[in-house]
Amino acid sequence: MQLLSYSIFLIVILCTFSLVQSKTPVDEQHCEVCIKTMNAFADSLTDEEKSSVEKIEKALKKYCSQVKVDSKEHRLCYYIGALETSATYAIADLSKPLSWGIPVEKICRERLSKTNPQICDLKYEKQIDVNAVDINKLKVKDLKKILTDWGEAADFIEKSEFIKRINEVKDKYVKLTTDKDKKDFFLFMTCLYTNEQTSFRCVFFVLFPNYLKQKVKSWLF
Repeated sequence: MQLLSYSIFLIVILCTFSLVQSKTPVDEQHCEVCIKTMNAFADSLTDEEKSSVEKIEKALKKYCSQVKVDSKEHRLCYYIGALETSATYAIADLSKPLSWGIPVEKICRERLSKTNPQICDLKYEKQIDVNAVDINKLKVKDLKKILTDWGEAADFIEKSEFIKRINEVKDKYVKLTTDKDKKDFFLFMTCLYTNEQTSFRCVFFVLFPNYLKQKVKSWLF
């Protein structure tokens, strides 16, 4: 009896392990351009438009005509077939499931990616964290990318001009993380993981939840 119980326990453990191993996490960057762009497009539709395949397709063509040329979004519109210059036509693979209420993530990753794998190959370039790097050591192309990502003019020649401009406008786009914020965050995580409720700082966090709420907001945004 004991041997039977042990065998059943072992089988359950092995099955659980197999399920965990087979479950692959979703790559958030997979189809990111398609998902972000089509979510923005879907949000721009009225309830009446969302229920009509024909109106969705008409709205998509109009939406894509206003997208910045040579952008990732413009390339996506080209692949889907929403531009006059498009070589392929796959709008129906978007409009029909969208009218049925299928989530954009599923449409992009499972429907459009099969129609044209290049759609999910589109990815945004990672933005440079100005707080985490010494901009004086960056190359001119990286400095130019920072300004371009912010939507600022980047028609300078000298490296010093790029650096000067970044320093002038960065407060509009970058939230500075102070040393005090970093220290508070470290202390909070210490309280959270070590269960150190006896320290003054941990007690302070518990007694003043509004303060904690504001601090968490400042750490995240």
